[in-house]
Amino acid sequence: MADRTHGSPHLTAPRKPMRASPSDPSATDADTPSARATDEDLEHQKAAITRLGRELRALVEATVRTAASPETLHRVADDVRRVTGRLTGRQRARAEIPEVDEFPGGTRIYSPVVGAGSPLAPPVHVTPTEDGLVGHCTLGIAHTGPPGYGHGGMSAMLLDELMGRTCAAAGMAGLTVSLQMRYHRPVPLETPLQILARVTGTDNRKIFVAGSITTLADHTTDLVTAEGVFVAPDPHRTRALFPEL
Repeated sequence: MADRTHGSPHLTAPRKPMRASPSDPSATDADTPSARATDEDLEHQKAAITRLGRELRALVEATVRTAASPETLHRVADDVRRVTGRLTGRQRARAEIPEVDEFPGGTRIYSPVVGAGSPLAPPVHVTPTEDGLVGHCTLGIAHTGPPGYGHGGMSAMLLDELMGRTCAAAGMAGLTVSLQMRYHRPVPLETPLQILARVTGTDNRKIFVAGSITTLADHTTDLVTAEGVFVAPDPHRTRALFPEL
């Protein structure tokens, strides 16, 4: 069962602000807010995370494309280790929501699909349509499956994200219980893509959603399509799955 809470308002409970545990010896005044940060603080933090995410994506792309010598790769690995060592201080717990996230009503900044701060995300930019949502992104060499084309798992992740967000946008937040994929044509890398999703029906707590991936230049030719079933969890189940909310 995929977590459909990421990047979208799938749950209605309000987000708790990130706070330090009094027993956390690594927490300091500099890296742990004692109360909710101001809007200006959060915007500065978002901008810094977004910048770092962009540079990390560039590093990942350069890493998977390079034909540099082993000596150069070893030197770069040493440099990367030193940089990683600078990201010290308090670390978030597994289910802890980042202070900068607009959760559950907005983008999750570290989402591997839409997160501007993620080194893994394309990232997808999502906007509403008349009957659902549309996303736009470009897959890089880091997302390779067959040479020159995207990995099939990336297509599934892109569609799962957009289809789950569409449920939430329609006011029917849900968790993925079924995602049936059809791969019609390979998805080209370094080519602007369009991802569409729309709710096609409901049955009690079940939500049925359709999705597709095309190129932006030829949005009439489906590359990948999907049919999904999502289920809105009851409040008790929601609390059990997401105790941090």
